[in-house]
Amino acid sequence: MGSLGIGEIILILVIFLLLFGAKRLPEFARSLGKSLKEFKKATSDITSEIDEAVNSKQIDEKKSKTEVSKDSEK
Repeated sequence: MGSLGIGEIILILVIFLLLFGAKRLPEFARSLGKSLKEFKKATSDITSEIDEAVNSKQIDEKKSKTEVSKDSEK
């Protein structure tokens, strides 16, 4: 399976134009854009939460290792 070519994209756009009409296409494109924006925001939020959790876990592990090494020196 390859990517879509110019001919396939034009065919899809013509079908959308016939199905929805010229007046509805901008609304459809606008709602699609908003949906993609929300999806990207949610994805970045989840990624940042995972990164924060991993970083805090690494910091906790470093603290516990230094506490263990301090206890073993006594």
